Amino acid sequence: MSKYLNTLGNRAKIAFKNKINSKLKNKVLTDYYKLIIKNKNKIISENKKDIKFAEKRKLKENLIKRLSLNNEKINSIINSIKTIVNFKDPIDQNLETWARPNKLKIKKVTIPIGVIGIIYESRPNVTADVSTLCFKSGNCVILRGGSEAYFSNKILANLFRQSLEKNKIDKNFVQFIDNKNRNLVDFMLSKMSEYIDVIIPRGGKNLVKKVQKLSSIPVIGHLEGICHTYIDKYANINMAKKILVNAKLRNTSICGATETLLIHKKNSKFIKEILNVLVEKGCIIYADNKIKKIYKEKTRNASDSIWKKEFLSSKISVKLVNNINEAIEHINKYGTMHTDAIVTKNKLSAKYFIKNVKSSIAMHNTSTQFADGGEFGFGGEVGISTNKLPPRGPVGLKQLVSYKYEVYGSGQIRK
Repeated sequence: MSKYLNTLGNRAKIAFKNKINSKLKNKVLTDYYKLIIKNKNKIISENKKDIKFAEKRKLKENLIKRLSLNNEKINSIINSIKTIVNFKDPIDQNLETWARPNKLKIKKVTIPIGVIGIIYESRPNVTADVSTLCFKSGNCVILRGGSEAYFSNKILANLFRQSLEKNKIDKNFVQFIDNKNRNLVDFMLSKMSEYIDVIIPRGGKNLVKKVQKLSSIPVIGHLEGICHTYIDKYANINMAKKILVNAKLRNTSICGATETLLIHKKNSKFIKEILNVLVEKGCIIYADNKIKKIYKEKTRNASDSIWKKEFLSSKISVKLVNNINEAIEHINKYGTMHTDAIVTKNKLSAKYFIKNVKSSIAMHNTSTQFADGGEFGFGGEVGISTNKLPPRGPVGLKQLVSYKYEVYGSGQIRK
């Protein structure tokens, strides 16, 4: 096991020494999506093996939904790659230039991070998205997908490697861990700091907790997506209902789904109207005592543990707040710095909310489900980061770079 992973790490380091120009990068990515088009039926066939395996293991329906590939999802992968092809190369970009009084010229210039390790579950599109984003940003990637998506991940990774070989580039820019042994993850996290520069986990709470606990390598990631939608006293109620239904129920299994609804007390008379629109669509309500006094339909009790819960299903916790500050305090206490939204007609309230919640993504009059690299125009994402240090929010092409300072002199020495 250690020999196998160290070999992958060493191959990645060797591959990283190759500097690929923008034109050739784009040629590789173009050939990659063409290979996906050519092998679409084969990809779907491999994916069916994974679905069969997942059903046999009795995985949750939302996980199987994430796992499944069809024509629509594959076309989405292809379109994401096409978008990234059209982006400017993020490497060797001059961020700042200035001169000192002693005539030293200083430049701040973007560089690749190095070797990126990705540990992820369920979603095969991550294989394509991550490989594309890492390669375009000059990084090498080592992929460790979940066993439930083994065949889908393998074919998508191998097609990328084919594209690299076709263009006479070291195929080890992208490597897939072709082994389902779970102990590999522990070794990858704790024993590969010599080879891997950063780890990015994409998956459930247990996976991310494990990565944060075991990793001796810097981590970019988020633990949970406890997202909030706050309906302010100045909200347009019809707009609020429309946004809320989408934020909660469009796709309950994604980390950008709203999990807690906060309602200003001035909207008390609209509570039945607001909550019924969710209940009619099969959503279960967890209500605080103030909500229960107003809303007489069947609800469950909200509590401290419920405010901390990421449901990832048709359930929502609901709280009545006295003012915008109470809403912000609740979010900053129970939220996970992922995505939080305010619905209001008042621009000052919107600005105050956006400036004071600690979220990596703060929104006004829109659905928290827009918390996504593709929706941000990034072409795709490696994941969403809720770290306090950058990068934060969707991690796309421009977030997968570091920088260095280049200093140009003409014989100056320091006194």
